Amino acid sequence: MTEHDNLRLYQINRPYKNIPKLHGNFAAIDFETANGMRSSVCSVGIVIVRNGEIDDRFYSLIRPRPNYYTEWTTAIHGLDHYDTDFADNFPQVWSRIAHKLQNLPLVAHNKPFDESCLKAVFREYRMTYPNYEFHCTLAASRRYLRLPNHQLHTVAAACGFDLRAHHNALADAEACAAIALRLL
Repeated sequence: MTEHDNLRLYQINRPYKNIPKLHGNFAAIDFETANGMRSSVCSVGIVIVRNGEIDDRFYSLIRPRPNYYTEWTTAIHGLDHYDTDFADNFPQVWSRIAHKLQNLPLVAHNKPFDESCLKAVFREYRMTYPNYEFHCTLAASRRYLRLPNHQLHTVAAACGFDLRAHHNALADAEACAAIALRLL
């Protein structure tokens, strides 16, 4: 029996009830940050799902603000100032993707983190926040799956997704999309 099979044993075998339905249309989003400031987004991954199928993927490095890295954050995702010193700033990156997110709810694994990053970076650049609707796959997994933990890689495996590049924003967004398709 593989680790993936073992995780499936923890799944509660009952119909999911009272789950906010996304009807297969949403954008999974994940940010990585350069330091402890939520506005210091240094990469973003977005997976757009339409009619239950992945329709588009987007990844970009971002020059963080404030522009410094801590050893702790670099140890997590492997990015440092050499990767992002010449990257576009957040408004430039967001201008390339905002139109793709119109009328789509956003989904994140640990919504409080990613939503607060998005709001913080909008404030940092004095941009008008569009009041995105956010859903959380972490909260859904805690509610509907019995697992040893609810970390992204564990929940993704229980939902049949093999997350190989954890803490790469696009890979994490893809895992989040796979979870949302199962739980939301």
